[in-house]
Amino acid sequence: MVRKKIFFLLFGLGVVFLCKAQELHYVKKDGQIELTATGASHFAKLPLRCAEKEFPYKTGITFGDSSLIISPKNYHPAFFGCFDWHSSVHGHWMLLKLLKLFPNIPAEVEIRELFNKHFTAENINKEIIMFKSKDNKSFERTYGWAWLLQLQNELLNWGDADATKWAAALQPLATELSKLTISYLEKLAYPIRGGEHPNLAFGLSMMYDYAIDREDIDLSTAIKNAALRFYINDNNCPFSWEPSGSDFLSPCLEEADLMRKVLPKTEYVNWLKKFMPQLFEKNLKIETGKVKDRTDGKLVHLDGLNLSRAWCLKGISASINNKHLLELANEHLEAALPQVASGNYEGEHWLASFAVYALTVE
Repeated sequence: MVRKKIFFLLFGLGVVFLCKAQELHYVKKDGQIELTATGASHFAKLPLRCAEKEFPYKTGITFGDSSLIISPKNYHPAFFGCFDWHSSVHGHWMLLKLLKLFPNIPAEVEIRELFNKHFTAENINKEIIMFKSKDNKSFERTYGWAWLLQLQNELLNWGDADATKWAAALQPLATELSKLTISYLEKLAYPIRGGEHPNLAFGLSMMYDYAIDREDIDLSTAIKNAALRFYINDNNCPFSWEPSGSDFLSPCLEEADLMRKVLPKTEYVNWLKKFMPQLFEKNLKIETGKVKDRTDGKLVHLDGLNLSRAWCLKGISASINNKHLLELANEHLEAALPQVASGNYEGEHWLASFAVYALTVE
């Protein structure tokens, strides 16, 4: 009996300690969950751990001949780590975001050294070659393209001298992807609505931020026209069908998040009431995604779904002034944040980026 009491006492103290340690990573303030400096340092370690880790690697390219049967570092000299190209890109985005928000982060020197090494004109020119290859027109379309433009937007929105240098090196690739997006949207007959990388609404939403901030009129016009063409007449999105077993994006919420950016507020509210009327229900419940095996690279996607749902719900909440949606966003954040550093590379190489985006997006 005494041993049991001691066990439960120690267990209880352990739980309290873990909770307090976790609270250091993020705090709730005015209804919002915010990242702390300790949390920023914690998350930064994950992409730094894999930014130059060449293998395992999922290349995603089409081999037209044997010339590319070489280490991916040779044709992706800037974005060769963290398992695949897009994860490397948004890993760099996350490190930059953390450096901007927390200038004195312990990893500052390491982050700057990494960017100085990866973001050179020579490296980016090599990266561009893949996107001009006739065999790889669809490489990273549109998911990786969107994250690259987000990364460039962060660089250009910062007055840091190093960031200005890195942005100058990266701009040719950003310009190329802007042109490719415009060309692609002209040819696209139907939207892509799945819950993984090709989801069109997610890609357009992220790229629209870049287009507006950078005054890329051709790109913003192409995105807005595509959004209206594909989504303006949508209604009663089948949210009850979500999620699929490996979703990390919500087809319904990503579309709703995009449309809040391209429609005037009054028009958006009217559209949303037809598209997802349940979002206006006071007692709406949305069950968080469940992961049964975090060593499975596809199943762990559901941790990412909770994070991406959170950023969509936050944006929609702000647009229609609905505090209940913010509460639902927080529920999804609280379900996912403890899982970001699970100890399994399948999730750790990318989930921190989603977490930081969900915690910092406005």
